[in-house]
Amino acid sequence: MDISTISYQLLLLLFIVALIAGFIDSIAGGGGLLTVPALLAVGINPQAALATNKLQSCGGSFSASFYFIRRRMVNLKEMKLSILLAFIGSAMGTLLVLHIQADFLRILLPILTISVGLYFLLCPKIGDEDRKRRLTETQFAIIAAMVIGFYDGFFGPGAGSFYALAYVTLAGFNLTKATAHTKVLNFTSNFAGLLFFIFSGQVIWTIGLTMLVGQFIGARIGAKMVISKGKKLIRPMLIIVSTIMSIKLIWENFL
Repeated sequence: MDISTISYQLLLLLFIVALIAGFIDSIAGGGGLLTVPALLAVGINPQAALATNKLQSCGGSFSASFYFIRRRMVNLKEMKLSILLAFIGSAMGTLLVLHIQADFLRILLPILTISVGLYFLLCPKIGDEDRKRRLTETQFAIIAAMVIGFYDGFFGPGAGSFYALAYVTLAGFNLTKATAHTKVLNFTSNFAGLLFFIFSGQVIWTIGLTMLVGQFIGARIGAKMVISKGKKLIRPMLIIVSTIMSIKLIWENFL
């Protein structure tokens, strides 16, 4: 599309979409369900839409991460290996997606997202409080952070929900704590993917930076609600977002 033809009204609309997506993403993930279709709808080709989406999503994940770190809900020193491996995994995934098709993940993803929603729906006590860790921090970094980071770079939708599920089930975190740590890894894998998209020259900066501001504001509002409302807000949001994402992906790929 011709960037010079973008109107202020269109930029305002994309800003609002990003603000709402940032709010949702900071609580339960899945903000890309709004932003990617919005970018495609204004006439951006798929490659540029994904690249620009990575830029704007970095704004939301950074905003939420910074807020949680300032509130001392996250200790970066304890997460350093997970952060490193999430970055490496995302970089590997982004490089791979440039060379092969991700069709097989489009088929698998609805099953994964339905599983996340059902897990939190059918296990109402999961995430109420901290539980015994099943994996050490090193094991978690290798098995969860790197694998989900790879997925985020390779494909992306639902990565935040998968990070949260991993922290609850494998690290024993309560939902509020899991959400806070999720945003740090989400930002890490988003940033790694963005770097490679920048090198490919696919990012549309005018749109991406406008939406980044919206994401930043929306994510900050959502992060505050995570702390004030906790699991009463996070659990139903995870279930709703997972369900909507599953229906959308099934519709697009099978109907």
